[in-house]
Amino acid sequence: MTITTQSLVVLLGMALFFGLAFENFFAQRIPNRPGGIRTFPMLALAGAGCFVLEPRSGLVFAAGLAVVGLWLFTYYRSAATDEQRDFIVPVCNLLAYLIGALAVTQAPWIVVAVTVAATLLLAGRTRLHAIAQTMPMAEVFTAGQFLLLVGVALPLLPDVPFAGLPELTPHRVLLAVVAVSTLSYCSYLLTQYVRPKGATLLAAILGGLYSSTATTVVLARRSRDAEANAGVSVGIVLATAFMYLRLLVIVALFDSGVARVLAVPLAGLFAAGVVAAAIVYTCSGGRHAASVALDAPSNPLQLGIALIFAGLFVAITLATNVARAHFGRFGVDALAAIVGFTDIDPFVLSIVQGNIPVRLEIAQAILIAASSNNVLKAIYAFAFGRRREMVQPILALLGLAVCSIGAAWLMGR
Repeated sequence: MTITTQSLVVLLGMALFFGLAFENFFAQRIPNRPGGIRTFPMLALAGAGCFVLEPRSGLVFAAGLAVVGLWLFTYYRSAATDEQRDFIVPVCNLLAYLIGALAVTQAPWIVVAVTVAATLLLAGRTRLHAIAQTMPMAEVFTAGQFLLLVGVALPLLPDVPFAGLPELTPHRVLLAVVAVSTLSYCSYLLTQYVRPKGATLLAAILGGLYSSTATTVVLARRSRDAEANAGVSVGIVLATAFMYLRLLVIVALFDSGVARVLAVPLAGLFAAGVVAAAIVYTCSGGRHAASVALDAPSNPLQLGIALIFAGLFVAITLATNVARAHFGRFGVDALAAIVGFTDIDPFVLSIVQGNIPVRLEIAQAILIAASSNNVLKAIYAFAFGRRREMVQPILALLGLAVCSIGAAWLMGR
C-alpha cells in the first residue's frame, strides 16, 4: 500500500482544517494545550506512514497510537492544570492521528465527512450542552423507543404478506412508519431546539416538512391574535410549498422511478408556492410586526402517533386495493381525492409500495391527493382564521390545488 497524491492532499487539507478549528476554539480557554494547526497534520502524516508500513496486521499503526496516547497521558499527568484537563483535547489529537489512516484506506468523502463532523461537534459544544440540559427526559425516552423500533423491531419483523396483499407485510408497515416519523422528527428537532423563538416564516417552513395541515391550523388560529402580521398569511402558503418537497423525499425513499416522474411537477408546484407566498406578502403591503411565537408540534416519535399512522396505512392500503380491483384507475383517483381530506402520507406510501405497475398512474394519484389536501387546508384557514387575513392565503391554496390537478392532467396527455 502506498500514499497517493490524492490521499496526501486530502490528508493535509483535512488535518489543517481540523487543526485550525481546534486552535480557534481553544485559543482563549486553554492557550497551552497539545495539538493545533501544525501538530494535527504531523499526527495525520504519522498515522498514514505507520499504517502504510504494515497494513496487514496494523501493528505499527497500533504502536504509534499507543505512543500518542502515552504522550497525552504524560502531558496531562505532569503539565496540565485542572482547568486544562478537557477530555476533548486528547480525543481531537487521537482523531488527527486516525485521519492519516483513513486518508490512505478510505474514499476521500469519508475523510471529509469524519473531519467536518468532528469540527461541527467541536464548534457546537456550547449549543449541544444547552440542548442536553433543556431536553426533557420524556423526549429521550421517546427517542429510545423509536431506536428500539428501528434497530430491533424493524429487522426482526417478517416480510410476509397478510390479508392476501404482497405489499402489506409487518416489515413494510413499520418501514413506512419509520420513514415518515424520521422525516417529521428532523423537522420537530429543528423547530424545538434550533429555530429562534418567534421566527414565524422559518417555523412555517419546518412545519411544512412536518405537517402542512397542522401548521395551517396553528397559523390560522394565530391570525386572530392582535399581534399577528403578514408572516402568518405568508407562512400558511410556504408550509404548503414545502409540503411538495416533503412528498418528493418520501416517494424517493421507496421508489426512485416514481420520484423521477414526479420531480418536475413537484418542483414546479414548490416554485409556484414560493411565488404565491411572495405575492401574498406583497399584497399585504409588506407589513412586518413582531414575529408571532408558535408552539412546537407534538413529538412524531410518540408510540400513539406511530400506531395511528400504522393503522391508517393498513386501512388505506386495503381501500386502495379494493378501489383498484372494482373500479380500476378511476377508483384509485377517486380514493386519492378522498384521502386528501385526511393525512395523505399513508396513502402516498401505500400506493408507492402497492401493486400498481404504471408509475404515471401513481404519480397522478399523488398529485390528486395533494390537490384535495390543499382544499382541506383552505377550509381550515377559513374556519379557524380571521376572515380578512385569510382571503389571500385561501386563494393561494386553492390556486395550488388547481395547479396540482392541472399537473396530473398534463401528465396523462
